[in-house]
Amino acid sequence: MNSLYRLVPRVWLSAGKFNQWQIKRCYAQPVKRFYKQTSVLYNDGKYEVTLDQRKLKTPKGAPFTVKSEPLAIAVATEFDCQKEHIERSKMHLSALCFTAIDNPNNHTKIDMVNYLLNYIPTDTVLFQYDDEKDLHELQRNEWDPIIEWFNERYDTKLKKTMDITPPNVSGEDKMKISKYLLSHGEEVLHGFVFAVDTLKSVILAFAAIDQRISVDKAVTLARLEEEYQLKFWGRVEWAHDLSQQELQARLAASVLFVHLNRSEYFKKEKIII
Repeated sequence: MNSLYRLVPRVWLSAGKFNQWQIKRCYAQPVKRFYKQTSVLYNDGKYEVTLDQRKLKTPKGAPFTVKSEPLAIAVATEFDCQKEHIERSKMHLSALCFTAIDNPNNHTKIDMVNYLLNYIPTDTVLFQYDDEKDLHELQRNEWDPIIEWFNERYDTKLKKTMDITPPNVSGEDKMKISKYLLSHGEEVLHGFVFAVDTLKSVILAFAAIDQRISVDKAVTLARLEEEYQLKFWGRVEWAHDLSQQELQARLAASVLFVHLNRSEYFKKEKIII
């Protein structure tokens, strides 16, 4: 939840001093639900979402339009599921659509592809350790098969590192991954970026998007070291469980966003000749 800070005077002290201040945290008021029904409209080759009689707009005021009818229905469903207040922080699909439409950072396809390529040398699953036998065995059993799948699927030769030295990613491998990513539209790339940022791993994000592993499994693999440490240090159920569920929700939204923005999920009008 967004919050603001302000200085407010403290209460009078015994010496009559009033020049001391304290910081008070002020939370923004949540937005109340102002509509009763949501629906999806088809207009000029694209789909729009309406809240009662109002057309949905992005934070920048642009009309909300998408090419995919299932995606528009999914966004309308997110708005329809809101209760008394609109919890934007939990509306990941809507946020992804807004980002793709508004493009607040003015990212081009090349910018996003370069961002993903530069992420590979820091990929979570490529950093493994042999200092702790049990952890190393767990990483080898869980992460290595995904690395092998990625190399086979995208014809690359990524290798893990056993220390803090970043793995070497060849120019040839970058070119192959870049070519694959550039074959997608800008909207789809926003979904890839969101998935990678969620998992801190290009390899796991690609595996989830390609449906090689489930969303739950991808999040579990991304949290492998953390879950291993929790066995020794204990688990705060409400905190760690909430974190895991949030990651699953974010990743599920990004995977769905990518698939629903691919052309095979567009509903096209039949032309009668």
